[in-house]
Amino acid sequence: MKAAVLEKIVDLRKVSRPLSFVELPTPVPGPGQILVRVSACGVCHTELDEIEGRTPPVCLPFILGHQIVGVVEALGPGTTRHRMGERVGIGWIGWACGACSSCLSGDDNLCPDFRATGRDLPGGYARYVAVSERFAFAIPGRFTDAQAAPLLCAGAIGWRSLRLARLKDGDPLGLTGFGASAHLVLQLARYQYPSSKVFVFARAAAQRHFALSLGADWAGDIDDSSPVKIAAVIDTTPAWRPLVAALSNLAPGGRLVVNAIRKEDADRGELARLDYAEHLWLEKEIKSVANVASRDIEEFLALAARIPIVPDVQEYSFAEANRALADLKAGQNRGAKVLRM
Repeated sequence: MKAAVLEKIVDLRKVSRPLSFVELPTPVPGPGQILVRVSACGVCHTELDEIEGRTPPVCLPFILGHQIVGVVEALGPGTTRHRMGERVGIGWIGWACGACSSCLSGDDNLCPDFRATGRDLPGGYARYVAVSERFAFAIPGRFTDAQAAPLLCAGAIGWRSLRLARLKDGDPLGLTGFGASAHLVLQLARYQYPSSKVFVFARAAAQRHFALSLGADWAGDIDDSSPVKIAAVIDTTPAWRPLVAALSNLAPGGRLVVNAIRKEDADRGELARLDYAEHLWLEKEIKSVANVASRDIEEFLALAARIPIVPDVQEYSFAEANRALADLKAGQNRGAKVLRM
């Protein structure tokens, strides 16, 4: 099968083609696994973190990609959940034990044996992928393959972030950064909290205009002050400066939810600007989002179909995988990027 593999950790500021296209044997599904013929795979900022070594793959060379949509091509021994020809999606959660306290409580994203698709387990930058049937999810019929791909990570992790924000209808919400996840969270927030105003902070004017077109009440630059103090801010950026700025805009008792697997090191020095009285006092909170739970994906897919959420998608051919990653690194982030196989 054709696959795009990462052979070594690189600095994407210096290397424009981190992936190599190779022929590999088609995987054979083991017990409890299904073989999926990949039709689309989303391109996520976490792939940049993997390529640059902030959360590296378990070994090299490796197949990245964790927003996978495809069709069940073969069933491994003992599988019962899916049928041949069924369209399924696979997200960041590729494995959890199912027996620990976190798994039993529905938070399998916190399982000590958590394994991520495209980092710990082979991902979807390939024609085929073998995955655990427990972590493959039926895709609602209203979405195309390309539309469904970002729902599996950008959307599901956005849904988890919004729940962790503990918002009440009427509470103002802030979104820092406006890429794949935030443009879905804005649509979700408009449905869940119709009386809440949504304020977007983004560095690019095009992202701010896009946010306003989707129904944001206000859009400003990362360092701008919001029109009112905000009950909760969801930060989806890879940088530290927006995090510090968001804390300044929080209301007393407000919560900052950091939706990121890793932060980049380039502006880590911004943390030295933290002032207790301005940024943290009055019971402000910071909450990280760790991975994504299987229930997040199931719940969000159903909710996205009901609202319905409409992902804004930029499609690339599989052969253009390196260009898609380069565009993402360069900050060309309107909506979501998806590879078509």
